[in-house]
Amino acid sequence: MTKVLNSLLAASAALSAVLVAGVAQAAEPVTSMDQLSQYSQEGQTANAGQVTSVSQLSDVRPTDWAFQALQSLVERYGCIAGYPDRTYRGNRAMTRYEFAAGLNACMDRVNELIAAATADMASKEDLATLQKLQEEFAAELATLRGRVDAVEAKVATLEKQQFSTTTKLKGEAIFNVSDEFGTGNDNTTVLQNRVRLALNTSFTGKDLLVTRLAAGNYNAFKTNDTTPATLQGGEGSQAANFGGGGNNAVSLDWLAYYGNLNEKLAFYIPAVNGLHYDYAPTASGFDTGDDGNGTLSVFGQRNPIYGLGGGAGVGATYNIGGGLKVSAGYLAGKAAIPTSGNGLFDGDNSVLGQIAYAPTGAPFQLAATYVRAYSKSGALFGGGAGAGSGIMGTSNANDIDQTLLGIGNATKLDAYGLSGTLKLGSNIVVNAFGMYGYANEVAPGADSQIWSYGASLGLMDFGKKGNLLGIVAGAQPYAPGAPGAGSVVPLHLEGFYKYQLNDKISITPGVIWVKDPGQSKSDDIFIGTVRTTFSF
Repeated sequence: MTKVLNSLLAASAALSAVLVAGVAQAAEPVTSMDQLSQYSQEGQTANAGQVTSVSQLSDVRPTDWAFQALQSLVERYGCIAGYPDRTYRGNRAMTRYEFAAGLNACMDRVNELIAAATADMASKEDLATLQKLQEEFAAELATLRGRVDAVEAKVATLEKQQFSTTTKLKGEAIFNVSDEFGTGNDNTTVLQNRVRLALNTSFTGKDLLVTRLAAGNYNAFKTNDTTPATLQGGEGSQAANFGGGGNNAVSLDWLAYYGNLNEKLAFYIPAVNGLHYDYAPTASGFDTGDDGNGTLSVFGQRNPIYGLGGGAGVGATYNIGGGLKVSAGYLAGKAAIPTSGNGLFDGDNSVLGQIAYAPTGAPFQLAATYVRAYSKSGALFGGGAGAGSGIMGTSNANDIDQTLLGIGNATKLDAYGLSGTLKLGSNIVVNAFGMYGYANEVAPGADSQIWSYGASLGLMDFGKKGNLLGIVAGAQPYAPGAPGAGSVVPLHLEGFYKYQLNDKISITPGVIWVKDPGQSKSDDIFIGTVRTTFSF
């Protein structure tokens, strides 16, 4: 009798973590809310419901001798754990391991009774049954011991090396080989890069603080167009260069906080380089947030109206229901500068109001947008830069009077935009947008209309899952009636093919052609590029 008890006690001590390991295998992944990472739910597992009869474990055959033996023990001691759906997963390869976990639970219960020396101490027959079950599942118990030891070692290592329990690191590195082949332009092939490291932190599981660092070495190609009204943003406004200029000097590229006031109202508070498309739905199937996995150009990703202004401020989106969402926001380009003519309300700023319609399960999305923008820096489409140059569009469209009076005259713009995307079948996406604006210089009273429009076609999973073949055509923002400016449309044509090597690396060759970028018969910009993106 003593020998049997000692054997059982030793086996129970070695298997104390088996039941926990068996339950953990039933864990289900936690689904993230839209745009918010649910970090506080990481590692949670489905709770195993306690059952009081083996007959509730429907996948274990009642004819098995082990079933009969364990049934007797469970009904007398109430000592086995199962799953909430009352199945023992008997049709899976792990059935014997899970059964061994249940056996361990009964052994623990019997040990408790023996240690307490109560009147309900296990009988000699029950101890013999446990001994026989232990011998029957000896191989499974030994394997589980090794697996538990390995898991415990890995957990200990992770606990020592983890960066934070509330913060995740997300990164992207882009290598961009480009050349400009315009007539007479003195350019050569370059290899440029941009690196972004984002620290995504959640404090409640329903919020998100984004702290993103960036570095790059972007330098724009030269063109022969000597008129001031040339295309801003450089290189056809390549997305791989957006936010990455400056000899690879590291800077705080984006600092913003997302949260929810309730289930319908989400808010957004950027402190550095916020943009309206960070919170407002853009109704564009190509919008990837200026990362290295979408179109080559910033222009091709979404309606340029979302690039009006930028900086610090606040935005919010209210879900009315039925696919309708209303968004509003205010961003200030020089919110941190306390001098007159700057600050949160006295400097460059933009106000957005929008209604978007995207019914659940429907193949289309629509958005109608209004933006009121004010700029002193000559960068209406500044993307939060606030430094005298835009991220797209001609110089006249960013500062309508700069030809005659020089950059620096404050400009007001009322802009109206329509955007839509349509999914044809499972792999074809069509996007279209248009923007009209009326701008005027505050000081001299000059005014002009600003136009932009475009369409794109995307073939998803073209040749391989994850690939994307895309074509973009349209006109970057231009001001045909601006003082001293030409009225020729700066036509933008773009084609690219993103080839997904694996889930972390993609290669995207493509071309960008901008015809008459200076709103006049000027030298075209023709760029060939191969972009390699590493995501981690």
